[in-house]
Amino acid sequence: ILLSFTGHPEIFPLVFTTKTQEIFNCRVDEDVTEENCFKLIKKEDIIQDLKTRATVSDFHPVKKVVLEYPGEELLVVFDAKFQYGQNFYFVASEEAKENLLKPPETAEEKEEKEDEDEEEALEVHPYKPPVHKPWVSLGSEKEVEEESVKDKVIKIKYMISRVRRKFGAPITFTDKNASHVKDSYVECTSYEDKTYSIKMLEKDVGIQMVPKVREASTQTKWTYPKNAATQYFPRQLSNEEKEESLASEKLKEFLTSVHLRMEIALQQNEIMNAFFDDWKALAEDESSSGGKPDVYLKAYQSFTDLRYLKDRTISCVCWHPTIYGIIAVSARQRLSYEEEVNLSDKSLLQQSVILLWSFFDPIHPQIMLECPEDVSCFQFSPTDPNIIAGGCINGQVVLWDISQHEEKLQNAKTDADGIKPSLTEVEQSSTEPPLVRYCAVSSLQHSHKKPVTDIHWLPDYFEDNRMGATSENRAETCVQLVTCSPDCSVFFWDIPATKHPEQPSSEKVKEKDIFYMPLDVPDTFKRLDLCWKPLIKINLCESDPNTEYAPVRISLRELHYHYKTSEKVQSLNTLEVPAKESPYTEMRTPSSKNLKGPENISTGFFVGNEDGEIVYSNWKMEIDSDSAKPVSQKHTQKYTIHTETINTLQKSLFFKDIILSVGGRNFAIWKEGVTNGPILQSSCSAGRYTAGQWSLTRPGVFFIGRDDGNIDIWDLLKKTHEPSHFQNISKSMITFISPWIASPKQHFLAVSDNLGVLHVLEICQTLSDPARNEHATVLDYFEREVKYLKS
Repeated sequence: ILLSFTGHPEIFPLVFTTKTQEIFNCRVDEDVTEENCFKLIKKEDIIQDLKTRATVSDFHPVKKVVLEYPGEELLVVFDAKFQYGQNFYFVASEEAKENLLKPPETAEEKEEKEDEDEEEALEVHPYKPPVHKPWVSLGSEKEVEEESVKDKVIKIKYMISRVRRKFGAPITFTDKNASHVKDSYVECTSYEDKTYSIKMLEKDVGIQMVPKVREASTQTKWTYPKNAATQYFPRQLSNEEKEESLASEKLKEFLTSVHLRMEIALQQNEIMNAFFDDWKALAEDESSSGGKPDVYLKAYQSFTDLRYLKDRTISCVCWHPTIYGIIAVSARQRLSYEEEVNLSDKSLLQQSVILLWSFFDPIHPQIMLECPEDVSCFQFSPTDPNIIAGGCINGQVVLWDISQHEEKLQNAKTDADGIKPSLTEVEQSSTEPPLVRYCAVSSLQHSHKKPVTDIHWLPDYFEDNRMGATSENRAETCVQLVTCSPDCSVFFWDIPATKHPEQPSSEKVKEKDIFYMPLDVPDTFKRLDLCWKPLIKINLCESDPNTEYAPVRISLRELHYHYKTSEKVQSLNTLEVPAKESPYTEMRTPSSKNLKGPENISTGFFVGNEDGEIVYSNWKMEIDSDSAKPVSQKHTQKYTIHTETINTLQKSLFFKDIILSVGGRNFAIWKEGVTNGPILQSSCSAGRYTAGQWSLTRPGVFFIGRDDGNIDIWDLLKKTHEPSHFQNISKSMITFISPWIASPKQHFLAVSDNLGVLHVLEICQTLSDPARNEHATVLDYFEREVKYLKS
């Protein structure tokens, strides 16, 4: 590597790696720096490195120069500025090495050195001690005195004293408004100090902005309309021309040439839909991928009653499963939860009823169900909608049978289809709606000790025994209930089938003679009245005596039933609404051959309590080894996510293991079997969440009610950190939300508030029609969140 072109043939640039720098002790910024850049390396060490590392050695490019070097030590220089292109360079001559180590002095440096030597030789002064001289003032002490700070303001002295007996006495601090005590504080208001004033120069400036205006004109050529018409007729061939055309070689060649393309086109028609509407699909994609479709809840109807709902709050709302436009509500006293528990054993000052309204008469209820106490929750039977079960605030469970009034509910629309009378005529001709007395009420001593907060019908394909074991129900009739209460208990109730086989007329007459019941009281459950006891009692405190669980909501995995529509109701709906489909499609459970076996039925359930905790337990009983009595199993999981009472605990209609819980200022989505916590948890909101409900048609949509009267609409396909839309419904707190499908194109959402008003809203198409592959997309999202929790 010769650099004769640079003017220094004795310099050879080298690249020293970190290994080489450590071997020869020439590490950059440690052994060599920019100021001390020289390093002498013995020739023997370099030759030994060449033998040891051979071609890997950094001296290998200058091996020949090293071997021919006359001296014993070679000079290596650290080139910090890369003057010669590398981090080091090697000096190949003794003369250059000496010049670099001992550079020659310049002429100026030699002259300065000689001058200094001569001055030191000539000037030799003896030492003289300093002599004290008197100080002469030149006026500096006046300047110091003028600049010094002196106190001119007389200081104010305060003396603070305290009585001796108060020393060491306990001190109690209280909150007090300073404005209520005289001379308790001194307000230092700002004022203008005339001693210091800053004059501000003001200048009036006027600016006028005038847009540039340009006049332009255009002229379009208009052609007047003309009436035009044309006439055409098909071309017809004779039989001879047809035979000649079919037998021609030209037609055969044409068919042969297009045969393959025609076959491919037919295959494509089988694979894809040729009549697929691309524009409609494009609109769906925009609405599901970030567009801004119309999302709203349109007010459809509202119900209230000045007699039975005045100064009361609606506690539960249920739609009639099979009759269009019938909705039932229950009300209770407008009290806090603690006050309601304390007053649960007192008599009612106002008659409590369940009101059944119709869309076609929003002023008067169709029928009223008499209640022994205020009802906090109720549900229609899935297999027989004429049977209604409810839970009271005193802990009792009540059953009603409205089969005698089924025709009245069905005729509500028939009457409305005729001539509609005016509002005055309706008020004048209105009569008191029939009052239906309850058929059976549970025994008070065997009921819950606190209000029944949640009630559900068990599905019709299985039933439980006293040990909690499941068995197949071949009758396909819902005969069991599950209830929960803040008294730390979950009860399972067993009732007989409500439908009996038809009896001969003679037997009916005999039975009427033997058993006589009042006309206004159905005898459906006369054997259960006042003696009804729960089949299974699950005490949530037995497994953990130190902790009190007060369940207010319960959710079972197997609550996945569909309402059946009787043939009579089906035919009536078909006659009454010819242009629309029936409100509920008839979906009967499979036959006994296809029923799930008992081993496939899950006995686990989720419970939400008053403290905001979510508890997962099992209703199957275990035999205690000591007492040989059935006891409840221990809770496998417990989570504390919510800060207040759980008001909603609902399973998704599309995923049997997905649960929505709402309480306090947040909500959470759980997956059964995942023990790490919720797969989705919202942040704390400004207001309290008071109700929640999954959508019946879209897997990724649910509604949340708030205490300020707003409804938050959450769409997981769009946003997971905040609601995609919200809408104000009422001025007071939302107490209950219940959706309903009237027809494929008409979906309703019933929302009740704390003022006793029921709002029926029509759900827009965007919130009711599921997007393409929405079920698979939401399922994939849940699975990703589960993997994230487990990772």
